[in-house]
Amino acid sequence: MTTFGPMQLLVVGFGTTEATGEIAAELRRLREHDIVRLVDMIVVSRDETGDVHAIETSDLSADESEELGAITGALIGFGAAGEEGAEIGALAGAAAADAGETPLGDDVWYLADAIPPGTTAAIAILEHRWAIPLRDAIAHRGGVNLADAWLHPADLVAMGVATAEQVEPSPA
Repeated sequence: MTTFGPMQLLVVGFGTTEATGEIAAELRRLREHDIVRLVDMIVVSRDETGDVHAIETSDLSADESEELGAITGALIGFGAAGEEGAEIGALAGAAAADAGETPLGDDVWYLADAIPPGTTAAIAILEHRWAIPLRDAIAHRGGVNLADAWLHPADLVAMGVATAEQVEPSPA
């Protein structure tokens, strides 16, 4: 059984279709150091004439993909219909992965329709491999995840705006 780390969905847009290789090099470095693993990634570009070009890649083996498909299907099924749904979902998820269906496969055409000519968009599911030992250590000590979120600079700006709105100027 494969141990999977926490996963993040990342959606990025670019105002060009020209690839420099800089992002691919950084992803390669992170993957080589087992910091992240690409569960699935789709890059879609639309050239100036409207032609769509797409590439998809994954670091998962066929067995790992099938196992993750079963886990994903079980969790979705459990949410939809409890234990019975989990069993049905696990089988459906494993079968979909075995048939070559990928988590982001349908998003190619959604992205293609959403991006204007001369631009590129990418959707990636990144597995954070660095977090597995930390997660396991927390679980070993009986800790449970109460909340988690990515903190972006825009979140801090929004906090500042909210704080400013709550503070009323003192009378002169």
